[in-house]
Amino acid sequence: MANLMIVGLLFGGESPEHEVSIVTAKSIAKHLDPMRFEVRPMGIARNGVWVMLGDPFARLSAGEQPERSEHAFLPLEKGAEQMQLPDVFFNAIHGAGGEDGQLQGYLELLHRPYTGAGLLAMAAGMDKWITKRIWESEGLPVGPYVGLTEEQWRRSPEEALRSVRALGLPVFVKPANTGSSIGIQKVKDFDQIADAIEDALKFDRRVLVERGIDAREIEIAVLGGDEPFVSVPGEVLVAGEFYDFKDKYLDGKSSTSIPAELPGGLAERLRTYARAAFRSLDAYGMARMDFFLERGTNRILLNEINLIPGFTSISMYPKLMEASGIPYPELLNRLIELALARHQQMKQKSHGFESGSTWYA
Repeated sequence: MANLMIVGLLFGGESPEHEVSIVTAKSIAKHLDPMRFEVRPMGIARNGVWVMLGDPFARLSAGEQPERSEHAFLPLEKGAEQMQLPDVFFNAIHGAGGEDGQLQGYLELLHRPYTGAGLLAMAAGMDKWITKRIWESEGLPVGPYVGLTEEQWRRSPEEALRSVRALGLPVFVKPANTGSSIGIQKVKDFDQIADAIEDALKFDRRVLVERGIDAREIEIAVLGGDEPFVSVPGEVLVAGEFYDFKDKYLDGKSSTSIPAELPGGLAERLRTYARAAFRSLDAYGMARMDFFLERGTNRILLNEINLIPGFTSISMYPKLMEASGIPYPELLNRLIELALARHQQMKQKSHGFESGSTWYA
């Protein structure tokens, strides 16, 4: 047992996806190889305190928000200050705080490897507005959209509404920085757009408004670095107006088709776009690429990238990988191996400079 690699499994967090993260982490803990890894659950409570003692799964599920350590620079709960750092962190925190570069920056300061992409890719990929602008700069196809900041909206709502109306109806109004379809509304009446924007601003200071497209929803899983492995495409067969939080995790009325039934050559085009979109953000480790395939034309449009995709029993990312020849336990192994490889690569880089003089003194 002494030779087992210690995996610090991070989950929970302060984002609206706190509950989803708990389910994801439980699934990961269940499937990590006990002959190779010692799993140490490390929950982050809704108040931002790192829950390290006892059973973090049970404590977060009960909604506990423990007292923070008296050490001002430590996010740990009181009493956990002497906890040993794990050999590698497995990040299972969805949304703000875990998927936007904040956690990655902190783990860099700890000089420990962690799964998934680095700070730059996470920050850019989490913000749907910035992601689309990067993809556009690379010549990748995205649908019509308008981005709004809270400051723009408060300063000149009529001007903002004019730009949104130009998209036509229906539109999807969403916070720029949430996942799991939280805060998203489909709007079919111009009179409802202002209220939908106000609702989205409860979650973020940046809002994205996208033209609704009559399309199939296609998803592709990506694993690796600059030459990533790309899965077969899968399709989400949406039961309601769109694939929202309630349908994803509560009702479960929608279904999936893996591999997706696609006309000849289309699957490979989707995989090519997925690879290019992944690289354009300097992504690493894992990502789920979400596409729209317009009905009637088969026009491909990139929708979103999810850099900490769900790992629950119903999640598309592990299902797509398994359908492509990589079973769940092996997928987890590869993600940890990728984390260690990137950490080793960066350790070999020069991080300092000395001029050889004392001019700065």
